[in-house]
Amino acid sequence: MNDADLLRYSRHILLNEIGVEGQQRITDAHALIIGAGGLGSPVALYLGSAGVGRLTVVDNDHVDLTNLQRQIAHTQQRVGSLKVTSIRTAVAQLNPGVEVHAIAERADAARLDTLVAQADVVLDCCDNFVTRHAVNTACVAHRKPLVSGAAIRFDGQVCVYDGRDDTSPCYACIFPPQAELEETRCATMGVFAPLVGIVGSIQAAEALKLISGAGEPLIGRLLMIDGRAMAFTEVRLQRNPTCPVCGAH
Repeated sequence: MNDADLLRYSRHILLNEIGVEGQQRITDAHALIIGAGGLGSPVALYLGSAGVGRLTVVDNDHVDLTNLQRQIAHTQQRVGSLKVTSIRTAVAQLNPGVEVHAIAERADAARLDTLVAQADVVLDCCDNFVTRHAVNTACVAHRKPLVSGAAIRFDGQVCVYDGRDDTSPCYACIFPPQAELEETRCATMGVFAPLVGIVGSIQAAEALKLISGAGEPLIGRLLMIDGRAMAFTEVRLQRNPTCPVCGAH
């Protein structure tokens, strides 16, 4: 880091849990963000402002007027633009030293396998179970930590699934791929605007903790958020020894 970096990240460097070494790990890191909407927006902005050196953002959607109620990385002027290019612009305005690789596609299992292998930490900010399971499978295969978040209506949740930890469950341990889970979309169910900011900010915090080594990550702990009462509940999770994804690993 040069003098400008030391000044920019001074408030992190002042933290004993991070310091110069932890900030250097953040600067050297590569984060993969799947989804550039309500959760991906605060995740990208906070990781970018914190100085994560490389961000790869994957999403095939375009900015719509209805997104602006909660997707804070996008603007009225960028309606109609690809969300990934909009986020790249937003991060560059905050921190031009961060490299943002924008991938405008809905990544399939093969593509995710390649992208996950290149990342240090993966953040699931998508809105469908098929992609979530594909991301999880790739993270288990490559032993990459996965920070998963979800938000709908007034309810949110965050968890860290770390394939490097042999005691950590994976996403499929908790939400089996063969289970018939109802897809819920904010386009039909609604979502409280600040909730996605709360969940996305916690995801960014967990990713920075994993990268820098600060604190205790949410590994094996599902943090559930009730936005109506602003109540936080933690549920301990166990690894499923017969899990079809991580059981073989």
